[in-house]
Amino acid sequence: MAYVLNVRMTAREGEEERAAQLMGELAAATQQEPGNLCWIGHRSVENPRTFMVYEQYADEDAFKAHGQTEHFKSIGLEQLFPLMEGERERNFYETLG
Repeated sequence: MAYVLNVRMTAREGEEERAAQLMGELAAATQQEPGNLCWIGHRSVENPRTFMVYEQYADEDAFKAHGQTEHFKSIGLEQLFPLMEGERERNFYETLG
């Protein structure tokens, strides 16, 4: 079973294009991690300020290792997340089968 994280977040008005760019950079780097199985960013067609990320890792340890990477810290924590308003909605899952 894989360890899954689904994140929903909303960019502050005027920051949505920069957020989309940073999500692309974070996706490219994260997809190179040995424990990452899938990292896909999404943007709402109804509200272009709303983003969703679907992440899948080999296990919880691989997810925790992701949080310690330089690209997560420099792109995610330092650049992307400060562009967001409100809290990030985070939900964790395990795949079935």
